[in-house]
Amino acid sequence: MTESTPPPFSPLEPTPEWQPVQPQKKKSSFREIIETAILAILIFVLVRNIVLNFRVDGASMLPTLENGEMILVNRNAYRDLDLGDFIDWLPLVPEQHWFTIVDWGTPERGDVIVFTPPPPGTQKPYIKRVIGLPGDHVKITAEGQVLVNGVALDEDYIGTYRNECVNVPSFAYCDVTVPEGSFFVMGDHRSNSQDSRYFGVVPEERIIGKAWTVYWPLDVFGPVEHEEYPELGA
Repeated sequence: MTESTPPPFSPLEPTPEWQPVQPQKKKSSFREIIETAILAILIFVLVRNIVLNFRVDGASMLPTLENGEMILVNRNAYRDLDLGDFIDWLPLVPEQHWFTIVDWGTPERGDVIVFTPPPPGTQKPYIKRVIGLPGDHVKITAEGQVLVNGVALDEDYIGTYRNECVNVPSFAYCDVTVPEGSFFVMGDHRSNSQDSRYFGVVPEERIIGKAWTVYWPLDVFGPVEHEEYPELGA
């Protein structure tokens, strides 16, 4: 009887072509995990560099914003994007200034902003409305009118809250010419707000960003209302 020729390999034993397949899959899976982690970190850094969340603490912005509401703040609304910003977040790397890619401008009257107040304000961020720009003359009259460069502002957004400044001991800045690089801010609840009437103007470098959207509670979800003052002209 003729002996049959055995197959060139046993089906139970992997061929040389099969042997590297499993290690390649392991290496590929590990690489995907690393790439995913790096991408997640980059997205996190990018998002935190653009927006931050802020909790309204107190009644100083009533009726526009209520105590406890959560808002998103646009950190890039008033800054320029420098090429060096892309590495500023790295540890032990000093702040870099290479060249400006985009310049988003400066605060405008009526904007609701988040900032760190100058002394004697606390070091926690505040949220207020911009009333006076650099060079503006801001005056709060005894009758409760806010005058900017001699023109009374139409402030329907403050509701029934009365402007107070004159004859209030804690308010020392009722008649101010705003210096360059600074802004005069006020809360919408004029009788319950520590603002520029109390601590003076806010230097631009203390501004964190522009209030963007209320996201909690859900029943008030929507954009934060910024104002314009056509009575002041361009």
